[in-house]
Amino acid sequence: MEAKLQELKNRLAEVDDLGHANAVLAWDQQTYMPPGGAAARGRQMATLSRLAHEKFTDPAIGRLLDDLRPYEESLPYDSDDASLIRVTRRQYERDTKVPAEFVGALNEHAAITYQAWTEARPANNFMQMRPMLETTLDYSRRLADYFPGYDHIADPLIDFADYGMKAADVRRVFTELREQLVPLVRAITSQPPADDSCLKQHYPEALQRQFGEEVIRAFGYDFNRGRQDKTHHPFMTKFSLGDVRITTRFNENDLGDGLFSTLHESGHAMYEQGINPAYEATPLADGTSAGVHESQSRTWENIVGRSRGFWEHFYPRLQQIFPDQLRNVPLDTFYRAINKVQRSLIRVDADEVTYNLHVMIRFDIELQLLEGTLTIRDLPEAWHARYESDLGVTAPDDRDGVLQDVHWYGGIIGGAFQGYTLGNIMSGLFYDAALKAHPNIPAEIAQGKFGTLHGWLRENIYQHGAKFTASELIERVTGGPLRIEPYITYLKTKYGDLYNL
Repeated sequence: MEAKLQELKNRLAEVDDLGHANAVLAWDQQTYMPPGGAAARGRQMATLSRLAHEKFTDPAIGRLLDDLRPYEESLPYDSDDASLIRVTRRQYERDTKVPAEFVGALNEHAAITYQAWTEARPANNFMQMRPMLETTLDYSRRLADYFPGYDHIADPLIDFADYGMKAADVRRVFTELREQLVPLVRAITSQPPADDSCLKQHYPEALQRQFGEEVIRAFGYDFNRGRQDKTHHPFMTKFSLGDVRITTRFNENDLGDGLFSTLHESGHAMYEQGINPAYEATPLADGTSAGVHESQSRTWENIVGRSRGFWEHFYPRLQQIFPDQLRNVPLDTFYRAINKVQRSLIRVDADEVTYNLHVMIRFDIELQLLEGTLTIRDLPEAWHARYESDLGVTAPDDRDGVLQDVHWYGGIIGGAFQGYTLGNIMSGLFYDAALKAHPNIPAEIAQGKFGTLHGWLRENIYQHGAKFTASELIERVTGGPLRIEPYITYLKTKYGDLYNL
């Protein structure tokens, strides 16, 4: 059994190497690659993704998994070896349903579409993207159809990102959350908006970057195993557990844009940097779901990075770096500015209270597209209509409408957005559990100390990688299932104080 397990690990390492070589190409495309490289880059990424898929779905891996089943069943469920075999089998059974040629073609299309999007969005040119997006929708439906027997065509695509969740499950959670959020949004936005003009001054990019990197070093992001670069749409990527990178973007006329993107992506990266090094080059060396991953980025961006205590420590340093802009701005004014609640157009710039409404719009639109009740041709109009009905705002163009998010232009349609809101809910759950274990965490944050929180997250979430499913992890950490109450309590307490509700 030891020999068979080692052979399995050797084969998995080859698959992992190909996957991370592909990740290097994707990172380069989104950071430094000249536009002229798009066609060749799409072909190269298609080749690597096809080879990785072929190697992982090799019948020899299936035979090894069958041979190892008695060994797996002899071990405790949560042992590393049993978990590796179990998680690999689950992924193998999924991936063998999808032809390698399809995987390569989909990846090539996504790479070319992404490059076109980087040009079409600034130009407000949805018509350029429409035929590509129609092809993306076709690929997405075909991918779902490799998994017959679903209740909803989106179910297999949601399952890729958030294992065990179906469209009906997401809808149920979203309905429950919406019932709590809509009255809160209404109560806050009926008041005069907070003054956020202090954030809209001129902030030189180099100084923004300096401050953001100081903060995430304090959080625990390890620059010996990571770096930060610029991109169109911020993301985190990993080439190994020793090389976990983040990207951001800067707006010299809006301090919050680059800063909170940096904090957000550092949360993703610290999760990956905290995975047990013994899992390197195996399917365990990943975050376990989109939702759990997003819970970590939102914890550090919002629960920590937008908290009063955090800025009691860091605001004097920010004033020191930007004296002309902030010398005469009181902490209370700055704190209200970074937590301003307003009905807005852009998801990534949305406040904590309205953010999930943006996600729900996208999730519903994805389901309609996949069902065929909405066409790509009618997508911009449907987008504007939903923003008008749900948030009372209408984008002046498609650049800040249907072109604003990269997800459909660099991947598939379906399963792309629900993880953001699931992650917000989980961030409340996990942080509540951390506070029960260590009630001193808020006081430490106010002193610029993050070791206790980071250590608790590493011990309870990070180190496990993909060893446990999201539902298993939530049960282990919180003693119960996914529930919205801690997250809603957090929002109502924080914003109740800010807006005297």
